[in-house]
Amino acid sequence: MLTLLGVATVVVGFAVRLNPLLVVTIAAFVTGLAAGLSPVEVLEAFGRAFNENRFVTAAYLVLPVIGVVERAGLQERARSLIARFKGVSVGPFLIGYLAFRQITSALGLTSIAGHAQSVRPMVAPMAEGAVEARTGELSDQTRQDTRAMASATDNIGLFFGEDIFIAIGSILLMVGFLATSGIVIEPLHLSMWAIPTALVAFVLHAGRLLLFDRKLRQGPSA
Repeated sequence: MLTLLGVATVVVGFAVRLNPLLVVTIAAFVTGLAAGLSPVEVLEAFGRAFNENRFVTAAYLVLPVIGVVERAGLQERARSLIARFKGVSVGPFLIGYLAFRQITSALGLTSIAGHAQSVRPMVAPMAEGAVEARTGELSDQTRQDTRAMASATDNIGLFFGEDIFIAIGSILLMVGFLATSGIVIEPLHLSMWAIPTALVAFVLHAGRLLLFDRKLRQGPSA
């Protein structure tokens, strides 16, 4: 039970708004020490996990590139590009991104987009540009609402799309857990059951996006 102190550390750290990376690192050490590991062994576990998941290091290459292109005006160019298409509104635009995110995630391409890779530098500015083209200058509340909806669209597309891919971690975890209980089931079977859920999620969030679009057409938030 002492190993659960790591969970308590995360809860307390997030509650007092400490740096998330620092909180998770401390929680890992607390859990390891409570489990009887030495500090060196905890560090070894960190290193082993990092080495076995080398794709994580891609972030160190992608994020600086995104920062450079943002500094060069990527967000402004994305916003001005979408503003040229007067017939494009924020609802259909984000619905199209939702479809793209779900389809690519279902094919296992979960890292092809994301908050850092696509939402912040391109999708959110383009959504803002689509709203500005119809309503003019955005209030701060409308701008934040638009950014939040763009982020939510990415989350929903990824979350409900990735479970269709048979080699995703969640599917393999369920297959392994059921196998330990004597229930043998194929990953493809679980993936197929994820399709109806993904379709329902798409329809529901698309409806939310259309309602959000209609709300903005009636006038910007105060």
